[in-house]
Amino acid sequence: MTDEQKPFRWLNDREQRAWRAYLVASGQLQQLLDRDLQRKSGMPHAYYMILAMLSEAPDRALTISDLADVLLSSVSRLSHAVRKLEELGWIRKDADPADKRVTYACLTDEGMRVLVDAAPGHVTTVVDHVFDRLTDAQVEQLYELSAAILAGVAPDEEPEKALRPLTD
Repeated sequence: MTDEQKPFRWLNDREQRAWRAYLVASGQLQQLLDRDLQRKSGMPHAYYMILAMLSEAPDRALTISDLADVLLSSVSRLSHAVRKLEELGWIRKDADPADKRVTYACLTDEGMRVLVDAAPGHVTTVVDHVFDRLTDAQVEQLYELSAAILAGVAPDEEPEKALRPLTD
């Protein structure tokens, strides 16, 4: 049955309550992470995520298109951030020697230093505002709920590999 063939149904009160709480909590958390990283490390959360994904990639490098895929972004949206991070000396762009049309974003030593300096503050914010508020059982439920939602919106994604750079 296609989406067009499914009968329409409104959210019931319980679903509406859960949906709105999820939207507000996730939105507020994203704002908090961004404000906190700006205050503590002078960078937006988006820059932190770029540096973090490159730090986990083989040779600390990903093609721009692979980086966009990992971050669920478009190449055009990512290009401004990459340009700024390159100006800061935190990443460099390298052309693929075999295919000059392919460009790699590479984490520099300075970018790694900036990430290592920023990580403790960022992780502390996540722990304080998310994980210290949950029991071990709720952490597992959070994973299971997130995996179930991910299966609905991106059935080919594996939850264990979410936000993990592609490796050979």
